[in-house]
Formats: sequence, C-alpha cells, structure tokens
Amino acid sequence: MISRRRMLAQLGVSSAVLPFLGNLPTFAASTTAPKKRLIVVFTPDGVVKKNFWPAEPGPFGDAPLPAILEPLSPFRDKLLTVEGVHNRIAGDGDGHMRGIGCLLTGIELFPGNIQGGSDTPAGWASGLSIDQEIRNFYQQDPTTATRFGSLEFGVLVPDRADTWTRMVYAGPNKPIAPIDDPYQMYARLYGQVKDRENMQSVLDELGEDLASLASRLPAEDRRILEEHTQLVREFEKELAAPREAIHHEVPVLEQNVVEGNDEMPRLSRMQIELLVASLAADFTRVATLQYTNSVGQPRFRWLGIEKGQHDLSHEPNSNEEAQEQLTQINAWYAGEIAHLAQRLADTPEPGGEGSMLDHTTILWTNELGEGNSHTHNNIPWVFVGGGLGFETGRAVRYEGVNHNRLLVSIAHAMGHTSLERFGNPDYCGEGPLTGLA
Repeated sequence: MISRRRMLAQLGVSSAVLPFLGNLPTFAASTTAPKKRLIVVFTPDGVVKKNFWPAEPGPFGDAPLPAILEPLSPFRDKLLTVEGVHNRIAGDGDGHMRGIGCLLTGIELFPGNIQGGSDTPAGWASGLSIDQEIRNFYQQDPTTATRFGSLEFGVLVPDRADTWTRMVYAGPNKPIAPIDDPYQMYARLYGQVKDRENMQSVLDELGEDLASLASRLPAEDRRILEEHTQLVREFEKELAAPREAIHHEVPVLEQNVVEGNDEMPRLSRMQIELLVASLAADFTRVATLQYTNSVGQPRFRWLGIEKGQHDLSHEPNSNEEAQEQLTQINAWYAGEIAHLAQRLADTPEPGGEGSMLDHTTILWTNELGEGNSHTHNNIPWVFVGGGLGFETGRAVRYEGVNHNRLLVSIAHAMGHTSLERFGNPDYCGEGPLTGLA
C-alpha cells in the first residue's frame, strides 16, 4: 500500500514513481528490422589524457591500448575512440555544471540560484537530452516503441537534486533522476501493485488537490502544475492497462546490499545485470548509466586509494602519484564497461542473429576533458558495440569540432535521420560528423 504522502513527495520525478505501477504491457510490435540500442555511460571529473587517448588515429591493430582503455582490449574490434570533440556551450554555471548539464543537451543552462564554483549561479538545462530525443522518436513508432521508452540507472548518485547530479532531461527545466538503488529499479521493472484500487484512489485525490490548487496560482505556475496533472493522467492510463506475463528470465539480485561508497563495485554489477535484462526483454532500447555525479567524490578503497576522486582530479599533472591513481580509477570504470559489454556479448540477440552487443552501442563519456583544468575541450567519447553501425576497431581524431554535431550523428545512426539540428543550433551548422560510419 502506497501512502498519499509518499506519492505526493515523489510526484514530478517520473523515474521514482513508476516502480509502483507494476508490469505494464509492452507496446513494441514484431518487426524484422534489426534493433538498435544505445547505452550512455557517464563517469565524472575528466581523464588522464596521456593514459586515455591512443597515440595516433587509425586502426588499433595489435598495439596495446592506453592504460585506461586496456580493460576494453577484448573488444578492440568493437571499440571506437573519438578525439577532438569539444563542448563549446557557454553561459551560466561553473565548469562542472555546464559539463554535465550541457553534455547530452547541447544547450545552455537556464539562469538560476544554484551556486557553483564560479561567480555565476545557474539552474537546469534549457533543452532535452539526446537520449530523450531518440526515446521520443522511437515511442512514436509502434515498431520501435517499448514499455518504458528509456531507463535511467545510477550508481552512488547523491540523494539530492541539483545541476551537478542530472545529465538526462525530458525537456527544458525537466531533469530526470536516475534510479541508483538496484532494488528500486528491480521493483520498477518487475514489481507488482497489490492494491490497484487503492492506487487509483490516491490518484483521484491527487487530481482533486491539483485542480483546487490551480485556481489559486498565477498563469506560469498553472502551466507547470498542468504538467504534473498530465503526469497523473498518464499514471491512471497505465494503471488501467492490462498487464502481460514476463517471458524472460528475471535476474536474481544479491540481497541486503546497503548503498554506500564501499559497495560501489557490487552496486555497479547489480545495475548492469538489470540493464542487460531490461534490454533483452525489450523494455527499452535507450538507457543511461550514471556513475556518481559531476564533482563526484567516491573513494576507491578497494583499489587502495583513500583520497576522493574529485580531489585527486584537481592535483597538477606533475603529481605522478595522483595521475597514477586517477588512471587506476578510470581503468576501473573501463572495466565495468567491459563487463557490461561482455554480458551483452554473452547474451544472444532475442529473435535475431549474433549477440546483443552486435545490436547495442555503449557510449562512455565525461563532463570534462581534464579535471584540473576543467576544460570542455576534447571530451572523452568512447563507443563499444555495433548498434550504431560506426566503423570500429580504430581511433578517430577531429580538429576541434562541436559536440552538438556528434549528438546529431548518434541520432542519425539510431535511425532518427530527420533531426538536422540539436541543442543550440549555432553549434551544429555543419550537420552530423563525417567519417564515423
């Protein structure tokens, strides 16, 4: 039974409310067209450039990969690094805020009252993120629409809502919170509502309260409230929809894992299992996996590193010990991505040929090119898998192109070829990047 108070507290954060709506029907129709899937993985605080980027562009061949990318060596033939892509979105907010808030949106942050490390505070992003653009495109077509549209996973994302903790946006001023509790994500994917009539009663009361409140608000606030009211209407439709049986193996989660810094490795693996299962079940074809947040400060004690990641990232490049520890940290992240890739490679493509990795692309990115300089130049972009149809097994190097163009390229590769501009149009005038496929 879900209390009215709890429902009210979570209303407006869709990814936190939907777990309680139970198993909803899958809307995707059968199709012979190969599926395309996209997973965006975020890790914070920049990289150690000398240990991340391949020395020269071109095929990897048999040469060792840089130390940070070495865990991805088993997938070198499905690996693509894209260097020389800059996030040039300026405006309000500090480097970390604009780094994560503009990373997938390609557009400025709104003015706001969230004070960062600069003199200019900021608010949320002023546009939707590319994953949600692709999600919306897929949901319009019954052959690609899925039960959830998109899923947002997290690992140790702080329990607060601010510009440093959100990279996914459903629209201007509409951040989407990742679910970083695997048990909550499991409930969203597989949970049952035991008292549907009670849930309907809660929604009825909410509708009445919102209607009463609307009559006492100014026009702009009424517009925002109407968006919440529309959310309630969507819940009611989903609650009334018939539910179908689960036709795939449901993952079994390790029990009693308490969220905390030292449990980061186990939490990561639990989320990866749920992510792979959700893609295999065609619950979604678009997902994000966010490790901590911009200015992320996990302590990698299981690697023998006591200092927080963000503090280490501010050390000068001359501090060899800090550079080595940051290399180990980023190599650990690469290892988790390699594990995700392996799980996809081990899973046969449902109803198709090859493995799921053949039809899925993992994009690993970051809000900064380098932590101590807070640069948005040369943002890391690493692709693993065959879902986008990019030519892999190589390093590509551009001469300072805008990252909006790469976002458009990703949308085109996912089949959304009608998208000509994304984010701030001033930064994508040349169209999608050439040389990727």
